Amino acid sequence: MTTSIKRNFLAKEILTEARSSDRPTAREMFTALADDHKFYELHGDRKYGDDGAICGGIGQINGQAVSFVGTQKGHDVEENITANFGSPHAEGYRKAVRLFKQAEKFNRPIITLINTAGAFCDIEAEDRGIGESIAKSIQTLASLKVPSIAILMGEGGSGGALALASTNQVWMLEDAMYSILSPEGFASILWRDASRRDEACEVMKMTAYDLLENEVIDKMIPVFEGEEHLSWQAIIQNIRLELEKQLSAWQAIDREVLVQERYDRFRKF
Repeated sequence: MTTSIKRNFLAKEILTEARSSDRPTAREMFTALADDHKFYELHGDRKYGDDGAICGGIGQINGQAVSFVGTQKGHDVEENITANFGSPHAEGYRKAVRLFKQAEKFNRPIITLINTAGAFCDIEAEDRGIGESIAKSIQTLASLKVPSIAILMGEGGSGGALALASTNQVWMLEDAMYSILSPEGFASILWRDASRRDEACEVMKMTAYDLLENEVIDKMIPVFEGEEHLSWQAIIQNIRLELEKQLSAWQAIDREVLVQERYDRFRKF
């Protein structure tokens, strides 16, 4: 797995790739990563309802039980409507918290996959406590006594992404992005001109190349060979191999060390 920070693509090109509807959904990724493609999905926050924008459940990697949680997007309009275009409501993050606590109870490592422009924001979301649920997700994930890895699969925006990324390690696909808000929003705030999106992409330093260089992420997962995009089958296989190695390395680590390492990781920012 390369950790090269050679930049072969412009940030605006990365943005286009990150938003592509062709990339696998969280549910498809969890199924592909799990042993024998067996992923058992769990539903509901036990308070309000189920949120299609958060997908989570249980599987095994190399015989070790793990908990999966991720933001779900679709490949077409119908699927995206069901998944609220990957923007979770409060109940989605409450479902994530429930699964995080369940993982700790049964001593399962946690793997999160992130592909979201951010949490859903409207009056109804505020009424249901979206801000509090994001904060609770960050707090819970940061304090767990089981190891955790977040993988930025596509678009990673704002607190909606950070809610699933307060983990021991943060990995990122070479053609993904991770930022405090969308480039359009950044351009609108800074220059009052959303059409300067491409310029904002460069200023924001949101690509895996930039974030690896600045030590915001721990690993960049290659998806290009030259200028050709690798097959998703090859990319998923690379991710699984890396997960197997990391999960094995964590087998004998002390739980208190895990919490301290996670604390130290985020305190340095």
